[in-house]
Amino acid sequence: MVTVALPNAWVYALRLPHDPRAARVARMTVRAALHGHGMHEVLDVVELLTSELVSNAYRHTHGPASLRLTALGGGRLQVGVWDSHPRIPAPFSRPPGERVPPVPADADDGRGLYLVQQYADAWGGWPLGDGLLDSGAGKLLWFEVGGGGERW
Repeated sequence: MVTVALPNAWVYALRLPHDPRAARVARMTVRAALHGHGMHEVLDVVELLTSELVSNAYRHTHGPASLRLTALGGGRLQVGVWDSHPRIPAPFSRPPGERVPPVPADADDGRGLYLVQQYADAWGGWPLGDGLLDSGAGKLLWFEVGGGGERW
């Protein structure tokens, strides 16, 4: 059997407890991994968007979350965040290219996921049914950046 690995392909996975410091730990992990792999050009965007997704996982669930960073080759990076809440928020719940409107300036929240559609090259979300993860349910939200991909 032959194993084929793409050049510059790697994966990091991190399990995050339901803790208000989880977003900070996720940001530190992203910064260390991307810096170590020389992906400086996407570091700030990935750090911001990861922080938003992990913060939402903490805010809207009572359980742990998981973070997965996957280098796809060609300078592209995919970030996935799993949590135990089944609802998939916009823009992840919308068809590709369909955008959510900006949040009013006086709103208390709602800007984080809007940032995903502004700065990620692609994004999506999947509901997860029983038995797919050790906790049994929830959703996976993901986004991709880098590689000179076109934005929606």
